[in-house]
Amino acid sequence: MPTPLVRTYADIAVLIAGGTSGVGLATARAFADAGVRRIALLGRDSGRGAAARQQVADHCPEARVEFLACDAGVVAQVEDTVGRAHALLGGLDVLVSSTTAAYRPDLLHRTDPADLEAILVGQALPPMLLTRIVLPYLQEQGGGSIINIASDAAKVPTPGEAALGGAMAAIVMFSKVAALEAKRNGVRVNVLTPSLIAGTTTAANVLSDGFSKRLFEKAATQAHLGVAEPDDLAAMAVYLGGPAAARITGQTISVNGGVSVA
Repeated sequence: MPTPLVRTYADIAVLIAGGTSGVGLATARAFADAGVRRIALLGRDSGRGAAARQQVADHCPEARVEFLACDAGVVAQVEDTVGRAHALLGGLDVLVSSTTAAYRPDLLHRTDPADLEAILVGQALPPMLLTRIVLPYLQEQGGGSIINIASDAAKVPTPGEAALGGAMAAIVMFSKVAALEAKRNGVRVNVLTPSLIAGTTTAANVLSDGFSKRLFEKAATQAHLGVAEPDDLAAMAVYLGGPAAARITGQTISVNGGVSVA
């Protein structure tokens, strides 16, 4: 059996979808701090993308940082953008998918049936497309790491998160199967499942008012180790993308300050 390709941080190229804010942007900075010098950020908004690229470049002037505009839910755009990122960076070793879609939890009987498809597709499809399209690049070179970010809604049945939980569970099972299929080529696939993440746009949205505000305020009281912050997720993503995690694949890791132990 061939030995999987394992590279140091200084040798790898990292692609971060959703890299213009929140967890994705924190992850870009954390990879740069770990020694990564080739980073590409994907996002839909060119203005935010340019600002994020500059922020990471200022944080680590030695790093080459690229921004590529892309709607990660559109197949043709993902195929084109991943190919361009591979060419610009001179390779690709790590994918971090930190895409999100605007959604505020509410009880199922109050959820418009017409919204279910948009919730499921908007949340679950981008990391699936990115994984599928990045995977052959990693298989061809004999190794790499994919880190998809879902949420604890995949593990813990929570009132108000029926549709979201279904989407997150889909990401988790998709990633586990991908891990089983890809391991023979040295490619690892893992999932991070946070709960509430302080200081993010998603947190501001769900804490703004109504049912979701009460739901997540209660969750925060259960985080006795502290509500997770973007840097907490970033640190775990950097670990999973690096050589110390060379034997870890198919795992779903909660980073939630103790909100749950699922």
